Amino acid sequence: MTQTNDMTSTPATRLTLAEIFETLLAGPAPIRFTAYDGSTYGPEDAPVGLNLRNERGLAYLVTAPGDLGIARAYVSGDLDVVGVHPGDPYEGMLLLLRAMRFRRPSPTEALNLLRSVGLSQLLPPAPPPQEHLPRWRRLVEGFRHSPGRDGKVIQHHYDVSNRFYELVLGPSMTYTCALYETGSETLEEAQHAKYDLVARKLDLQSGQRLLDVGCGWGGMVRHAAREYGVRGLGVTLSREQAEWATAKNKEERLDHLVEVRHLDYRDVVETGFDAVSSIGLTEHIGVDQYPSYFGFIGDKLVPGGRLLNHCITRPDNTPTQTGAFIDRYVFPDGELIGSGKIITEAQDAGLEVQHEENLRLHYALTLGGWGANLEEHWDECVAEVGEGTARVWGLYMAGSRMSFERNEIQLHQVLATRTDENGVSRFPLRPNWIS
Repeated sequence: MTQTNDMTSTPATRLTLAEIFETLLAGPAPIRFTAYDGSTYGPEDAPVGLNLRNERGLAYLVTAPGDLGIARAYVSGDLDVVGVHPGDPYEGMLLLLRAMRFRRPSPTEALNLLRSVGLSQLLPPAPPPQEHLPRWRRLVEGFRHSPGRDGKVIQHHYDVSNRFYELVLGPSMTYTCALYETGSETLEEAQHAKYDLVARKLDLQSGQRLLDVGCGWGGMVRHAAREYGVRGLGVTLSREQAEWATAKNKEERLDHLVEVRHLDYRDVVETGFDAVSSIGLTEHIGVDQYPSYFGFIGDKLVPGGRLLNHCITRPDNTPTQTGAFIDRYVFPDGELIGSGKIITEAQDAGLEVQHEENLRLHYALTLGGWGANLEEHWDECVAEVGEGTARVWGLYMAGSRMSFERNEIQLHQVLATRTDENGVSRFPLRPNWIS
């Protein structure tokens, strides 16, 4: 296809959508693009392609450039990634990322391209129902990271369907990074290994008390009770998680040792815990809340007690806003920062940091396992939550997997102790979990 229009002046004729697509590419790309106007770009036998199915999809792309417009078009089914399964579009997204490079048009060229698009109107279509409110409109739900607003955004992501999570996460019902000793483990084996690593870092002993904040479906407190004889309290802002976990505790006959409450961690009144685990909570609480968060945890621990903080991080400590897709479709109000900030805030709260570890490649493998589960159970997942929500999950898990692989995000475990006034931390010279 040869581009003959001079894009610095008003086009004499309307361009096809494929011609516009080619104009925006920085160079030839081995992909196939097809559009609802019948135009095409690229070889028919390309391993991956894009199909723009209708004018609404084009309107999404034009009125919300970047990841938000692409997400809207994809989630609504108006834009398809051809050649891959929507449950796990990782391979296709990886090929597209490597193959396509777009150039930024000049303002005049951009205006002329918009004129050539031929949309009947340039008003943004209503976003898909899976999209949450933008940050500024969430003020009606309360100030950022207030208990009421936190409850609403957690419900947006976690109160989807317990059956859906069973299909995607597998029997462990664990929605956090697993631990792969060799890379050949099953997802279930790797999740068990993660829980056991946390337990060993916390030096859990029979009869001790564990508080798990942001406990999800209760996997950590059940593991601690079953494997170590620990009495555990887990708290979560998701009512559906708490109900599922309570039933599972009874099913496994661990309810005499384990309790899971539908409760904000800030409302836990008990103290004197030997250990606190926080696995995947810090991403939700907000960086500005770190001082009160770590202070709260320190107050809950006995002298010598331990905290294991496990969370997604950035590779640096520069405050960076979450992208529009993640913020509106996946983790509203979520915030990430580097491990240095987390360590600093824990130290400033009076905790002694003993160890930190980066598990980012383990999370890439974990996401690969979840994506494979979603693809395998696609029809049942769609029947449970609808195709739009299932597409959100496939897109976000594949994109997150790529981000972990490319070192755009990381996963850190930080272990800290509440050292007493005499400097005693009860921390061994050589912990048994360090090889």
